[in-house]
This record gives sequence, C-alpha cells and structure tokens, in this order.
Amino acid sequence: MSDGTEPAFSIRPARCGDARAVYALIRANADALLVRSLSNVLERVDRFLVAEAEDGAVVGAVCYGLWPEIGDELRTSAELQSVCVDAAWRRRGVGRALVEAQIARLRALHVGQIVVLTYATAFFAGLGFREIDKHEIMYKLYTGCMNCPKHDDPFTCPERAMALWIQGGGRDRASGADARQERLVVGVERVVHGEDVVDAAF
Repeated sequence: MSDGTEPAFSIRPARCGDARAVYALIRANADALLVRSLSNVLERVDRFLVAEAEDGAVVGAVCYGLWPEIGDELRTSAELQSVCVDAAWRRRGVGRALVEAQIARLRALHVGQIVVLTYATAFFAGLGFREIDKHEIMYKLYTGCMNCPKHDDPFTCPERAMALWIQGGGRDRASGADARQERLVVGVERVVHGEDVVDAAF
C-alpha cells in the first residue's frame, strides 16, 4: 500500500514475460473485447503498456495499432486497442492512466490521428474527446470492422467514434480539411457495453 489505504500501481512498457497475464486480462473481458491469441499478444508486445501493482501483478493493459495513409506518412493513423483492467482494480484510475500514457507514447511518434469506437462516451468526453463521423475512419471500417464478429454493419453498430484534437499532429496545417488531420483520435477497441464502461472497465 502506498499510503495505507489504496494499492499503488505504475504504468510501464510490456515485456515478453507479461504476455500470459495480458492474454488472461483480455480473455476476462471477452464480452467486450476482441480476444487475441497468446501468440498475437507476443507479436505485438512492444505496442502494449501495462499497469503493474506493487506486488508485481499486471492489472491492466492497452495496445495500439497503426494505419498507413498512402502517399502521406505524416497522416498515419493510430488506434488504442485491448484496453482492459482487472475487475478488482476498476474505478481506481488505472484505465485513465493507461490511456493517457499511450497517448503520450503516440505523440512521440507524431501520428496524425487515431480511431476510437467506444460506448464510453462520458469517459472520453471527460478527457477532451469529441465525437466524429464514422465515414472519417474508412480504413478502420474496411480493415477491421467489416470482419467484426459482434456486429454485421459498422454504421449501425452502436459504438461511437470519438476524437481528441491536439497541436502538431504530423505537421502544422492552417485550417479547413487539412486542420482536421491534426486530431489525435484515440480508439478503444470493443471496450464494454453501455454505461458500465467507465465504472466497470476502467
């Protein structure tokens, strides 16, 4: 215990030895997340951050994916994926800390935007995110959502797309359509259904 009342946790890059714990966390949230195989977690372990409790247990995780923009690498998109927190650690700020740390990590990559499809609109609005039209994330829809086993049509799927605007995403642009590319759109892939997202998942 850090102060005698609440257990402390820290956010750090995942290591190969964390793969089974991350895999187990994702499977524990299979009703809300797209389940990954253990090998899939290992192949992408360098893109995961984990929340580690004082006793060394992995109690949360988040990954990211990158989408290229043909002809303009400065408009590369990113998406937060597999955001999950151990049930005993929810409502303690673990999810928020993971998301904020991954945002900082992606800022350093100078990505142009990231996609979020989520039910957690209140959670992300509290972090400054704004809803966007799904037509703005067609790469995601064609490469991911079209194969989703949970919904047959991404446009009727109840998940909402949200965006966080930042300065200096990729390169400076003055206004109009170019300025829209300066968003950092953070995505949480299949988090939790309904209002329980903020309370139960994070």
